Amino acid sequence: MKQALLVVSFGTSYNESRRKTIEPIERAVADQFPSYEFRRAFTSRIIIDILKKRDNICIDGVEEALIKLAAEGFKRVIIQPTLVMGGEEYDCIVDAAKKHKDSFECLVIGAPLLSSEDDYLTLVSILTEDTREYDADGTEIVFMGHGSEHEANAAYYTLAQILSKKGYTRYHVGTVEAEPSFDDVITELDESEGKHIVLQPMMIVCGDHAHNDMAGTDSDSWKSRLEAAGYHVTCRLKGMGEIEGVRSMFVEHSLAAGKKMEDHE
Repeated sequence: MKQALLVVSFGTSYNESRRKTIEPIERAVADQFPSYEFRRAFTSRIIIDILKKRDNICIDGVEEALIKLAAEGFKRVIIQPTLVMGGEEYDCIVDAAKKHKDSFECLVIGAPLLSSEDDYLTLVSILTEDTREYDADGTEIVFMGHGSEHEANAAYYTLAQILSKKGYTRYHVGTVEAEPSFDDVITELDESEGKHIVLQPMMIVCGDHAHNDMAGTDSDSWKSRLEAAGYHVTCRLKGMGEIEGVRSMFVEHSLAAGKKMEDHE
């Protein structure tokens, strides 16, 4: 029986970041399913179109990938997202799967990064270990997430609360497009004594938001605004997909999806 593993990412137009983040996650997950044929899909049509036009790199959307798998005779498919949370992009994956589920004998979807209380605790441990060298008097560490109007945006507040409860008082969480906002973050920073800020994306890839909204030279970037407020800023242009512990979390979610596939037999 033909089986496929479809790893779905939002995507990035930054090829170097894709090689450092998405591709290592894909390899780590695919290694767990040697009898499954690996496929890739992105949810961002804008990024798919940019890569096709600029680099002649062809990447399917989720629905396109499922249609192709069905046409090629695949009967069992595991979809593993590389998303941070179950927001709009995850909903799109679920919708596409529902639309095409009758084309397969079994179609299962793995969980995004933050899907359970244990996931939050694990990610806090991973991120604080990754930034441990900066956790010192006089330094505040700020994670910049994407943010969404979706109810799943609560994930950022949950992560911030756990950081606080665990005693990581120098850590802060903000988002580009929702809340906690930059203003929320700087209010927290102004109440601290640290004057050195470390900015790091809380995103799987280090793409446009990290390079421009976080670390850009324009006056409205987080780096520029913090410097204008009197802080010394260090930017870590490192996507979470570069961190082995984060990749391992996706592997665990994919294995759980694989167990669901086995239970279906």
